[in-house]
Amino acid sequence: QVPLVESGGGLVQAGGSLRLSCAASGWTFSNYAVGWFRQAPGKEREFVAAINWTGVTSPYADSVKGRFTISRDNAKTTVYLQMNSLKPEDTAVYYCAADLLGRGVPGAAAYDYWGQGTQVTVSS
Repeated sequence: QVPLVESGGGLVQAGGSLRLSCAASGWTFSNYAVGWFRQAPGKEREFVAAINWTGVTSPYADSVKGRFTISRDNAKTTVYLQMNSLKPEDTAVYYCAADLLGRGVPGAAAYDYWGQGTQVTVSS
């Protein structure tokens, strides 16, 4: 059973918006930090954003700053990534990951559980 499940990806035109969701499957990550990462074809996986269990966010990646917003719901069972003003270079598979130590840092090695990813494609 995959511990995290992403949804909300799809095909959108440049300038459009999407909201990704990350839900825990069979457990709750209310006390943990959750991060979003993305990986484009032929590129390394890169950090996008993270949020700790109190709702404090880490600095966003420069490439998405001012366009993407990470949040979590009151019950802390879902984490969202609101993506606005999308660009073709945002095209990637987006993954969410849980950091059981609650750090919410940019390094992928800090995260313990990962989802299977959701594809985001932005057309020009």
